[in-house]
This record gives sequence, structure tokens and C-alpha cells, in this order.
Amino acid sequence: MGAKIRVGVLRGGPSAEYEVSLETGKSILAHLPEAYDKKDLLITKDGTWHLNGLPVGPEKLRQNVDLVFNALHGEYGEDGGVQQVLDDLGVPYTGSGRLASALGMAKHLAKDTFRQAGLRVAPGILLRVTDEDPRALAKEVFQKISPFWIVKPADRGSSVGLYLAKTIDELAEAIAACARYSPLVLVEQFIRGDEATCGVVDNLRGEEVFPLFPIEIRKPKKQEVWTYDDKYSGETQEICPGNFSDEVKQELQKLAVMAHKALGLRHYSRSDFIITPNGQIYILETNSLPGLTSESLLPKALAAHGISYPQFLDHVITLALGAK
Repeated sequence: MGAKIRVGVLRGGPSAEYEVSLETGKSILAHLPEAYDKKDLLITKDGTWHLNGLPVGPEKLRQNVDLVFNALHGEYGEDGGVQQVLDDLGVPYTGSGRLASALGMAKHLAKDTFRQAGLRVAPGILLRVTDEDPRALAKEVFQKISPFWIVKPADRGSSVGLYLAKTIDELAEAIAACARYSPLVLVEQFIRGDEATCGVVDNLRGEEVFPLFPIEIRKPKKQEVWTYDDKYSGETQEICPGNFSDEVKQELQKLAVMAHKALGLRHYSRSDFIITPNGQIYILETNSLPGLTSESLLPKALAAHGISYPQFLDHVITLALGAK
């Protein structure tokens, strides 16, 4: 019997989603099949790498792991940063490559890509916030996009820094608040409707990109938008499979596959949508490294297909090693 494949589960990182990444990594470590030699790779908030609790330079990775399972979220983990490091070291890893990750994380560029691919996106405007008066920027937005508005950093994930603004004053406050996360702020028209998310997995069940059952998301009644806290509070209802008509379900699956391909993503992803009362479907964004915690949506969708967490991890590792 040969030596076990050494899988380093990479978690933590410098982003605002550090704690969620720790939980994703913890879940992966707990569910990784026994066929693999699991290793805990932690990046602390200050950027120090650790292997099984001991500080280690990333240049030592190649001699300690055969593959990295990327469980980072947000900036550095999903924007191409860590992918560049692993590419330079020649270490295989799960999830999308450097350029596709960067494209998916840059919400304004992803929107343009979706639009060109034929997906419907909300009207929006990208602001570069430096020393300008947020109120002047808010007036500029008001002249181009009718209220209400969703305001978010253009290069952050998991609803970090997301605001709903209903007045110019609220819009100015939201722009200023988002600018604390990033100088690039995306303002979009608020599209009212039902929320859905749909994951996809590469090379599964005979399909190049296999769409999972769409999940219906019911926010806490007090919330009009799905915030970062809602996602991980356990208060949001997630119904899988969602209570959608067959037509809407199939359309959501088709659009999730289209988004995955348009961005050039690989292995797995999850796209978020709004379904308006008249049946139009808008794509909000695509997550190139969706969460894999106990509260996360992708494991729930996989379970609805009879795919266990360990089976999914084994499949993704096999893809990353190039055997499928």
C-alpha cells in the first residue's frame, strides 16, 4: 500500500472572513476521508503560515503537502493572492485558479462578464472613493440609478460591508462605511424578490458542470437584505430543494452553470440570485470558494443529492490532482 496523499487544509487568512474560514477548514479536516493524510495549514491574521500549529514559511509547503485544500474566504483567499503563491511553488490546490478567482472577486468585473454572457444583472455604478464628499457621490448615483440602493465593497465577499440605502443621506452614509473596507464601492439598484442560491460541481454524474438543487433562502423577517451576520447566525431559513416551479428551478441551474463557465471557475462554485415577482431572475454574484461550515449552503445541497461531505471532498481533491 502506497503512502497517503498529504492534504494541507488551508484556513484563516487576513480577510474579514477569518473566523468563517476557520470553521470551513475545521469542517473539512473533520470530514476528510481516512485515505488522506490531513495537515492543518493556518494563516494567522498577520500573514504567518503554520503547519500543524508550528510556524512555517510557504516555501516549505512542497516538501510537506501534496495538495492544498483551499478553505480561505474573502481577500487573499478568493482574489487570486494565495493562488499566485501556490502556482509559484508548484503546489496543486482546490478551487479556481488565479485569474478566475480575481475576476470572480471583483464584483464590477464579474457583473460585466455576466452581462456579456447573457445573464441579467442589476443596474449599477462603480465608485472610486478617495477624498470625495460621500454626499456628492450619492447625488451622482441618484441621477443615474433610482432608489432603493444596495451598497457594498466591490472586492469583498460574504456580504461583508453590505448596506441597503433608501434615501440620499443613507446612501452617503453607506458609501462612507463601505469605503472603510475598500476604495472601490459598488452601488446597485435594489431588486426586490425571492432569494435563491445554486451550487455547481465539475465533472459530476456525467456532466461537465453538474448543477445542484437550488436553495430557497428566507431571511429573518426584520431584514430586507441578507447580511453577513444573517448568513452565519442560524436564523435564516434555507429550504433545499427550494419551493420553486420546475421552470424556475431549471433556469436557476442553467444560470449557475453559465456563471461558473463565464468566470472560468473550476471544481465548484455557488451563485446567488433574486427572482422578481414577475419571474425575472437576476444574478447577484458567484462565490468561487463558498463556505463549507455546518451552516453552509453547499453541503446541504450536496446532501439533497445523496452526496456525503467526505465524498464531495474526495471528488474535489481528485479533480485538483488532475485524475478526472
